[in-house]
Amino acid sequence: MRIGFGYDSHVFESGRPLVLGGVLIPDCDGLKAHSDGDVLIHAVIDALYGAAAMGDIGSHFPDTDGKWKDADSALMLKSAMYDIRGAGYAVENLDVTVVCERPRLRPFADLIRSRLSDVMGVGLGRISVKGKSNEKMDDVGAGKGIVVHAAVLLKESGAQKSSALA
Repeated sequence: MRIGFGYDSHVFESGRPLVLGGVLIPDCDGLKAHSDGDVLIHAVIDALYGAAAMGDIGSHFPDTDGKWKDADSALMLKSAMYDIRGAGYAVENLDVTVVCERPRLRPFADLIRSRLSDVMGVGLGRISVKGKSNEKMDDVGAGKGIVVHAAVLLKESGAQKSSALA
């Protein structure tokens, strides 16, 4: 078993759509980023790569590469899952906490869980997504952006692992 922790944060930017966990969130500004700004998926990718000791999101999807400009983060997550499975791991469970004042996450949490389940090929019952307010503290509490924490538990899947990752 391996545990990974992921973190990401982005500030709001008007004129962009807000995408969280692969779900378009209506009536809210998007996030400033090189890709589509899906801060939730970015934190999940970091947790996955961290658990497998395979670097971080920036080492796999650098913001200096034009290929990832405005890219769909769900495609990045699919690629990360390919890497994780190739290293001989399977996701046992994923727990995500989204910290923001807006939007309220509860109406979208099940949609996000379902989208993550589809993209990752992981059972819905193994994915938790919850929202928290920062109680008006700091820039996140002032509504200037979103922070996401993600924890993942990987287990060996029985597939051949690369000796470099053993």
